[in-house]
Amino acid sequence: MNKTGNIAFKFSSMVSFLRVIKFAFQDLARNISLSAMTVLILILMLLSVNTLLVIRVLTREAITSIKSQIDVSVYFENAVSQQSIDEVISFVTSFPEVIGTEYQSKEQVLEAFKKTHENDKHISEALAELKENPLGAVLIIQTRDPAEYKNIIDALSVPEYEDIIEAKTFDDTEKAIERIDMITKQVERLSYALTIFFAVIAFLIIFNTIRVAIYTQRIEIAIKKLVGATDWFIRGPYIVEAFLFSVLSTFLTAVIVFFAFRVLDPYVAAVFEQPSILTQYFFSHILLLLGGQFMAVLFLTIMTSFLAMRRHLRV
Repeated sequence: MNKTGNIAFKFSSMVSFLRVIKFAFQDLARNISLSAMTVLILILMLLSVNTLLVIRVLTREAITSIKSQIDVSVYFENAVSQQSIDEVISFVTSFPEVIGTEYQSKEQVLEAFKKTHENDKHISEALAELKENPLGAVLIIQTRDPAEYKNIIDALSVPEYEDIIEAKTFDDTEKAIERIDMITKQVERLSYALTIFFAVIAFLIIFNTIRVAIYTQRIEIAIKKLVGATDWFIRGPYIVEAFLFSVLSTFLTAVIVFFAFRVLDPYVAAVFEQPSILTQYFFSHILLLLGGQFMAVLFLTIMTSFLAMRRHLRV
C-alpha cells in the first residue's frame, strides 16, 4: 500500500469512527429514559461502594482515637521518695514500646481530685479536715499499641516495686474496639449486598437497553450489512454507549460524593476532633478512587453489552 493509500485508509477509519460515535449518541437519544435509568443505577451502585470506603475510613479513625486514649496509670505510695519515683520513671521510659509518659506530683493529683469533686460537700469537708495530703503521685504511661500495656504492667509487678507502687490501672477498651469491628462488619455486609444488588439491576437494564436498541434498529442494521458495513461498525455504537455510561456515572458519582463529604465533614470533625477527614481522604486517593470505580463500571457495562449483542445481534 502506497503513501496515498495509507492516508486514504486512515481518513476512512477516522470517518467510520466518528460515525460510530454519532450513532451511539443517536441511540442514547432514542432510548433516553432507559439510558438515564442505566446511569442512575450505576450511580447507586458506585455510591454503595463509596459508602463502604467511608465506613472503613471512619472505623479506622474511631479505633485510632480509642487507642490514643488508652493508658496505664501507676499510683505511687504516699510516702515514697522522689528518687524512687525517678528510678521507676527511668525504668519505664527505657521500654521501646513506650511513646510517652506524664508525671503528676502529689500536689497536682490533690488539686485535680478537688476540682473533680468540688460540688461534693462531704468530700470537700473531709479534705479540709486532713492536715496532710493523703494522695500519692501518679505516672501515666502510653504505648504504641494497647496490647503492649501488659508487658509494662508485668515489668512493674515485681517485689522490688511493691513498697513503691500502690496500684496499677489499665482501662481495657478491647471490648469497645471489638464492638466497633462487629458493627462495621454488619454495615459492610449490607453495603456489599446493596452493591451486588445494584450491579445486577445495572446488568439487566444495560442488557435490556442494548436489546431494545437492536430490535428498533433491525432494519437499519440489515441495510448497513447490505451496503458492506463491517461487524465493528455495527457493534461499535453499543460499545461506545457502554463507555459513555461508565464516564457519566463515575463523574456524577464523584461530584455527589465530594459534596456529601463536604456536608458530613463538620459532623465527623466534631467526633474525631480532626478537620476535613473525608475530604482529605477523597483528594489524597482521587486517582485511585475514580480510576478503580471507572474501570469496574466499564468492565460491567462492556461485558453486558457484549453478552446482549452476542444473544440478540446477528451480524
